[in-house]
Amino acid sequence: MNYFIEGLQGSGKSTLVQRISDMKPDHRAVREGEYSPIELAWCARMEEAAYRAMLARYPDMRGAIEEKTHSEGDHKIVCYTKVRTENRAFYRDLEQYEIYNGRVSYEDFQSIILKRFAAWKQDGMIFECSLFQNIMEDMILFRCASDAQILAFYKRIQSALAGKDYHILYLKTADIAGNLNAIRKERSDASGNELWFPMMLEYLHASPCAKAKGLKGEDGLIAHFKHRQALELRICEELFSDRCTVLASKGYTDAELAAL
Repeated sequence: MNYFIEGLQGSGKSTLVQRISDMKPDHRAVREGEYSPIELAWCARMEEAAYRAMLARYPDMRGAIEEKTHSEGDHKIVCYTKVRTENRAFYRDLEQYEIYNGRVSYEDFQSIILKRFAAWKQDGMIFECSLFQNIMEDMILFRCASDAQILAFYKRIQSALAGKDYHILYLKTADIAGNLNAIRKERSDASGNELWFPMMLEYLHASPCAKAKGLKGEDGLIAHFKHRQALELRICEELFSDRCTVLASKGYTDAELAAL
């Protein structure tokens, strides 16, 4: 069996990944930013020429970069956020090669995702936010896709996953506003300066959807999260009902996990 751990930011996905990993030590957990057979969040997807140029641009980091690079056909997948450096330009350069946030054409975006899901053959995997979060954020915020268009794309993902053994564990957040306030406090530095929230607002405000709909500030983010969660739960119910368990965010029981 394979597991997709899904839910909104701050719903407790990382904690649940660790819980399932502890319960099933024969499974391999793949977290955000690590090399994954399906997910490309926090990873650069580069053609050979661009990759070679990047190595030439950062010669003192070559070994560290190559250690976090994986070959896939005629592309290199670089887990660049796992490369440690004080040179912030490196992260800005590599970020431009991610497939999310409208950086590639809509056609290429869908093709890359579907091909990776279809090509995935490993078993015994635990994936952190690899089915919904990054795909949904891109399609809602940067493609301005309708719910019907997103649902249609997930039908194609469902077809790409045909024949594979998997189960979705969705962490449903009952109080999105309260959860957001908790994340803001948790993801602050020792002096109380917020780290995550300003970046999340910048991400939201830069999106075409937020500009078109006038989504701003905390209220705009909450509205987006409410819409996204409702749509994700609808997709779970309509397409993956026999392969999904909805758990209360930070409120599930050991008995619920033991039943998996």
